[in-house]
Amino acid sequence: MDKRAEIPVTLPRDNPTQSYWQLEPDEIADLRSTSSLPDKADTVIIGSGITGAAVAFNLLSNGARDIVMLEARQACSGATGRNGGHTKAASYRSFLHHEEEYGTATAAKIARLELANIRAVHAFAREHGIECDSNPCDTVDVVYDAAQWELDQRAVRAMRDAMPNDDASLYTLHSAEDVRNKFFCGRGGDESVCGGVSYEAGSLSSYKFAVGVAKLCLAKGLNLQTNTPAINLEKLEGGGWKVGTSRGSIQARRVVLATNGYTASIWKKFQGVIVPLRGHVTAQRPGLNMPKDGLPATYSFIYEDGYDYMIPRPKGSKFEGDIVIGGALVRAPEEGLEEYGTTDDTTFNDVILQALTDSLPQYFGDNWGQDHPDGRVRKAWTGIMGFSPDGFPFVGEMPGEKDLWVSSSFQGHGMVLCWMCARALTAMMEGGDDKELGSWFPDQFRVTEERLHLTFHGRLS
Repeated sequence: MDKRAEIPVTLPRDNPTQSYWQLEPDEIADLRSTSSLPDKADTVIIGSGITGAAVAFNLLSNGARDIVMLEARQACSGATGRNGGHTKAASYRSFLHHEEEYGTATAAKIARLELANIRAVHAFAREHGIECDSNPCDTVDVVYDAAQWELDQRAVRAMRDAMPNDDASLYTLHSAEDVRNKFFCGRGGDESVCGGVSYEAGSLSSYKFAVGVAKLCLAKGLNLQTNTPAINLEKLEGGGWKVGTSRGSIQARRVVLATNGYTASIWKKFQGVIVPLRGHVTAQRPGLNMPKDGLPATYSFIYEDGYDYMIPRPKGSKFEGDIVIGGALVRAPEEGLEEYGTTDDTTFNDVILQALTDSLPQYFGDNWGQDHPDGRVRKAWTGIMGFSPDGFPFVGEMPGEKDLWVSSSFQGHGMVLCWMCARALTAMMEGGDDKELGSWFPDQFRVTEERLHLTFHGRLS
């Protein structure tokens, strides 16, 4: 893993695989609010995904002006526009580790933040009329490994004990028979189901959501500059920063790195600390035996050392009933080692892609039936995530670097972390780093010199 983490992180590649969510790019995909790059700005935000959009919205809503957002490719063309469409925390799967390492109070704080993030995203979409197929719903984790099933039950009990009567500890445990009857898995195909865990989650088009937030920012005066990669950062002697781009440079009082897996390309201290990991996702047409009224939840499929994640497209959405499934990292040689350290989302790992292509008839067995006459796979794509040594994002001001701010490295769980991390970052930027923030935002997410010297050994989640 050391050698993979040492691979120099590059800027986003040209001509990436086309994401299912961007089959019809939004009208702002190639927007440049001004034809030339401004010479100066108060704030430069690098990255136009959900983090960049959320930070911009928060700042603008609090009265900030003169904000420029730089995007290397099209608007929202990174991880946010290339994910699996899930808003799903699965907090119980990390609770025992967090409790052991950081204490019960911190483990509970992280779980509450994740649920709050999910609810806040869907509430924002509803309140602002963002058409993004927002679908708050239940999810189920179907577990195929006996040892994992025992651990999951223990984790759920621990959360209930630690957080009684708390929405973040509301889980339902299902027997294998329950999973077969209620969730259509385990009859035919892979019949080694051990049990299941269901809880609150959701799905949406993260691309449409983030673009919707960006449009609200544009209406408030945001200057968006797409197809303008940030190449370097230079600290100015009198304070502030100079951002070099492919189209010239821009000076700013402060800079925000909302660059996730690409962060080390612009700030080298993150090399080997925020490590890119390529993920694979497919959109598949449902088999002819699948329930005509749709599936009752979103899903994850948990097996030894790995998992896949899946959403059915909700009623009223384009390609209603399609099944979006991603994961299968550990199906590749050396448990997907070659996927770490790469920023190449222009191509696929054929082993992982084949595993995803084959997965749904195995999971749904007799309930899958014959493939759709138009073929099983509608679209396949890849995207770049960002992972840290301790499994937490980096949020805050860079140590010793005044007015260089970051919110990145979301461990493949951006849609349950980014929104609240952006809220926290905005509070820090505006002098609101106080007891109230500390009441809900974990210290473990903050950027520290100590965390910047940790060694990456692989994903923890």
